[in-house]
Amino acid sequence: MNSRRVVLDLALSSLRFRAAASLASFVAILIGCGLLIACAGLFETAIVLEAKPQRLAAAPVVVGGSSGFKLPDEESEVVPYAERARLGEDQVDRIDDVPGVRSAVPDVSFPAVLLSDGTPQVPDTSVLSGHGWESAALGGYRVRDGGEPGSAGQVVLDSTTAEAAGIDVGSDVELVVSGQKQSFAVSGIAEPAEDVRASAFFFSRSDVERFGTHPDGVDLVGVFPDDGVDVDELAARIAEQVPGTSVLTGDDRGSAEFHGVDGSRLPLILLAAVFGGMVLVVMALVVSATISLTVRQRQQELALLRATGATPKQAHRMVLFETMAVGALAALGGVFLGFVLGNIIFGISSAIGIVPEELVFRQGVIAFAAGVLATLAITFAAAWFSSLAASRTRPIQALAEAAIPSVAVNPLRRTGALVFAAATVVLAATTVFMPADTAAAIGGPAVLTGAIAVALIGPEIMVFAVDRYGPFIRRFAGSEATLAVINSRARAVAFAAVLTPITLATAVSLGNVYSMTTSQSAQLAAYAGQLRADAVIATDTGGIASEALERIRSTPGVGAASPLVTSSGWIEQPYDGNGSDPLRLLGIAREEQGGTVLATEVTQGSLKDLDDDAVALPEDVADDLGLALGNRITMRLGDGAQAEVEVVALLDSPSSYASMVLSADLLTEHSSSGLPGQVLVVAGADQDPDDLVTALEDRVKDWPGLTVDDDGALIRNFQAGADVEAMINYLLAVLAIAYAAIAAVNTLAVAVLARRREFGAQRLAGANRDQVRRMLFIEGGTVAVVGLVLGIAISLFTVLPMALTTGQILPSGPIWVFLAVVLAVFLIVWPVTALSARLAMRSSPIEAVTLPGQ
Repeated sequence: MNSRRVVLDLALSSLRFRAAASLASFVAILIGCGLLIACAGLFETAIVLEAKPQRLAAAPVVVGGSSGFKLPDEESEVVPYAERARLGEDQVDRIDDVPGVRSAVPDVSFPAVLLSDGTPQVPDTSVLSGHGWESAALGGYRVRDGGEPGSAGQVVLDSTTAEAAGIDVGSDVELVVSGQKQSFAVSGIAEPAEDVRASAFFFSRSDVERFGTHPDGVDLVGVFPDDGVDVDELAARIAEQVPGTSVLTGDDRGSAEFHGVDGSRLPLILLAAVFGGMVLVVMALVVSATISLTVRQRQQELALLRATGATPKQAHRMVLFETMAVGALAALGGVFLGFVLGNIIFGISSAIGIVPEELVFRQGVIAFAAGVLATLAITFAAAWFSSLAASRTRPIQALAEAAIPSVAVNPLRRTGALVFAAATVVLAATTVFMPADTAAAIGGPAVLTGAIAVALIGPEIMVFAVDRYGPFIRRFAGSEATLAVINSRARAVAFAAVLTPITLATAVSLGNVYSMTTSQSAQLAAYAGQLRADAVIATDTGGIASEALERIRSTPGVGAASPLVTSSGWIEQPYDGNGSDPLRLLGIAREEQGGTVLATEVTQGSLKDLDDDAVALPEDVADDLGLALGNRITMRLGDGAQAEVEVVALLDSPSSYASMVLSADLLTEHSSSGLPGQVLVVAGADQDPDDLVTALEDRVKDWPGLTVDDDGALIRNFQAGADVEAMINYLLAVLAIAYAAIAAVNTLAVAVLARRREFGAQRLAGANRDQVRRMLFIEGGTVAVVGLVLGIAISLFTVLPMALTTGQILPSGPIWVFLAVVLAVFLIVWPVTALSARLAMRSSPIEAVTLPGQ
């Protein structure tokens, strides 16, 4: 017991004399712990999915359609529908008849946007703001001024919208309702019981029947219980007596109000899992490299401690106590940092559209505990293995290795490096044979396994690089390069600790970004290759009305005009097996005499038969399911509705990112808004596309919110949606690079500051500060180049297979990303080298050579 106390006291007292090394370990552990806690918070948020209701806050129970598709092969898994699932009139009646229900208030929502001087004022069309007046009770709306809409042509505005637009009771306002410009008289201004972010326009029953885009059902039902009835018991009773519905209470009601909440679970889980796993690996490598470097620099001290009577166990325990003391303090600080980083990462995710703004970030005790425990476990393991060899080495051998460190790694590390290198090759080879839409999940970890292999044999890699290219470095860099080359070889162990984070940052950034850009390029090409258009008409008012579509079709020079509706769904019978990755559905008009907007070659059948009970299948999908022309299949559409359709055409679609083609009317009927968001136009024979765009602009000028663009808009519109997914990879890459960069700065600073005696001896021998500094710059440049080459090589094991699986020979992406990574590495290495060199040479040469250290 006394010996342990002595070892602990010695460990704690020695921290004062190792401020730089302790600070490096502290920072690496602190940031790693913060990132792990942030990831745990994201995972907890995905599990809880808390989104407080706003417009539905006054209704204790909210009943909506089915929450998602129960996979036939995995009945425990439910995949959220892409569109809002609605309730039928019979279900509404059954809810009203459940014992304990005082009233069941149906709610319908449709596009409604306020106009000011002909310009839409609320471009956020993800929220359908038009409602019937009876549903105002769901948000506790009370008429503050005026009265409820009693007849057609009257509307009640929410108080926030009215005040922002300067509208009073009795004013006439213009709205675009379900794609149509209409004038209404403001009969009242309503105040909600709680704050509501989205605008709300309440119409009379007759106007709802006129403008509602889904007349055969309702979006949801708000339930008010009888006095004394328990809310949870009533919800359970409704779920039992009205199957096929989603019955929500408490904060869960927000998922009924904000449709994107349920769909954000999978992206959040993927973000948390992928980033969390990456942080674990990066942290393990970084912390291990940092601790190994500090232990290596203390080898002489540990040898002397052993020579004075300390046992290997005591020396090992002392290093463990020191490291864990620093780790415990860093983990404590990581709790606060994790809270800050979690909110920042979640805020960025919300801002770029990965998750809806209404989702609440949850970071409870479990998230903090998981992050802290994982951090301490990694720190303990790194300290244990790093100090084990040093503590067991014989004192005389340790003193010799302190003077001339051995660069050879032990057989266990070499074997581990071979295993991880083989895993990298296997992952890359497997990726080539995977479907393009899932290949990234298989090939992505190759950057981590490759980096681990480099970390395990880093010293030997440094020696090989210096031996192989040392003569070139000497010729290229001048006289200071001779000593720099010698130092790079002799101090290969220390430089390997810097090499690891540089290699990791390069591999992760280039691998993640270019695999994503390559995949995205293939998606864009596949999407654009399936459609053709000389003009694209879009809207920011929630949808394009049928009257506007007819006006577009009647424009002189138009050969074909088709609504374009996109969604996702499944072939349920026979089941396509796509599970959590539903097929993309495209809705277009049938082929007419003027042609079609579908560019994909029809190999069998005809798109002239594409009516509301028909489908055109990619040949690959049909072959996999054993389907032929004339077969009937059952589809599960984006809103959960089943549709029995006949296969009327087979398409020569790309094997990756193929789409099923259905009638635009069918998909529109089963979309959330009930209206198409785009119209594609093909020019007629001898019609100039530019002149057609001009003619269409003149034709639709009376329809507010409609914009006419050239064929490039088709790609730009799809790109906007794909960019949201791409942001996840950019976010992962930036955070991983930042962490690895900080680690590289830490280890490089520690390695340079530990050489003060060496620099003092060089200056006594006649070298000046500038010569020493140039030597350090050459050493740092050598490490940077080796790290970049290794990182680039490792990233290719992810990027090249991704290119091959998408049908490309070479990866695609902006060259500036590569140049930025190269520049960033040198900006990491050289400035910190210059600063550390200045600090290391502050004292006189005589004072420096008398300092303890290597």
